[in-house]
Amino acid sequence: MAGSDKRKQSLYFPEEMLREIQEEANRQDRSLSWIVQKAWKLSRKEIMKYPSVNEFPGDEDVRGAKED
Repeated sequence: MAGSDKRKQSLYFPEEMLREIQEEANRQDRSLSWIVQKAWKLSRKEIMKYPSVNEFPGDEDVRGAKED
């Protein structure tokens, strides 16, 4: 998605995670959107290292599994 392309999208976060993101946004005097976009830009290369659920046929889909 390039520069000024703005599309509304609903995202759902666990309550505690959303509270932490909001606190950080308040601390930095930034929007939730800005914080999430920066977090994605900083972490996307690492996240792309994760195998997709389709890479290992038969493995259980663990999307949404509780993380520490």
